Amino acid sequence: MEAVPWGEDDAAPHERIMQTTATLDGDGTDIAHARHLAAGFLARVRAERGLPVSQRAVDLTRLVVSELVTNALKYAPGLVVLDLRIAGDVVEVVVWDSDPVLPIARAADAGRVGQHGLEIVMAVAQGFEAQREPVGKRITARIALMDDPGGAVTGRPPR
Repeated sequence: MEAVPWGEDDAAPHERIMQTTATLDGDGTDIAHARHLAAGFLARVRAERGLPVSQRAVDLTRLVVSELVTNALKYAPGLVVLDLRIAGDVVEVVVWDSDPVLPIARAADAGRVGQHGLEIVMAVAQGFEAQREPVGKRITARIALMDDPGGAVTGRPPR
C-alpha cells in the first residue's frame, strides 16, 4: 500500500486539503492498512483542524473502508485506489477499481452467508453512489463526522 500525504506541504495548515489517498495492490495486508489509514486520517482531522469527529464516525468509516476495499480487491483485477476526504460535515470514502461492473445491493436475506458488505455500507452511510469511470468504477460513501445530541447520525432522521 502506498499512501499519499493528506495536504500540500507548503500550504498553511488551515488551507490544506483534508484528504489522503492510498494505492492498494492486494498484498494481503491492504485491508488492515486501509482501516488504520482511515482511523489515522480522522484523528489528524480532529487534532490538526479541530473538527469534531465522533467515535461512531471513526468506527463506521473503518467498517465502510473495510467493506469497500475488500470487495474491490476481491472482484477487480489490478490496483485499487482509496481516497478519504472531508466535505463539510462528512467524510467521503471513495474507492476506485478497474472493473466497470457496478455493484448491486441484494435483497436482505438472514440465511445468506456472506455478501452483505454493500448492504452494510448502504445502511450506515448518509450517501452512497456508484459511477462508471472511463476505466473501471468509483464507489463513494459519505459518513457523518458527528452524531446529533439526540443520538441520531447527522443528516439522517432517527429510526
